[in-house]
Amino acid sequence: MEILTVPGNLESLSVVAAYVLNAAQSAGLEKKSAYKLRLAVDELVTNIIVHGYQEKGLAGEIQLAAQWDASSLRVRIEDTGHPYDPTRHSLPQEADLAQSLIQRPHGGLGIYLALDGVDELRYERVDDRNRSVLTVNL
Repeated sequence: MEILTVPGNLESLSVVAAYVLNAAQSAGLEKKSAYKLRLAVDELVTNIIVHGYQEKGLAGEIQLAAQWDASSLRVRIEDTGHPYDPTRHSLPQEADLAQSLIQRPHGGLGIYLALDGVDELRYERVDDRNRSVLTVNL
């Protein structure tokens, strides 16, 4: 599938969602799995925009590339923000998740949702770019 390049701002989220859902449909992903993948990508891209660009006073683009074969669908997300490995982020514990939103410690839920929605999440830093690859088994 063609690479999608969008500005690193919140207005790009709807275009990103449409791209992911189109890739999921083209790959034959079930509706529930497609929704979870879209949510996972949305959480990661939102974190890139808010924490990687806006909070750092940076502007940049985000690239997405979807590829699939008979066994899996992969969505690669790349950005030029500050190095950040989402796989090293501490995740909420079961006790935290059981608390109300007001009592729950801030942060980590987006990464938790992303990991819950895919079969694999890999991160690497390549040529001053963050690269996250989400894989869903078909």
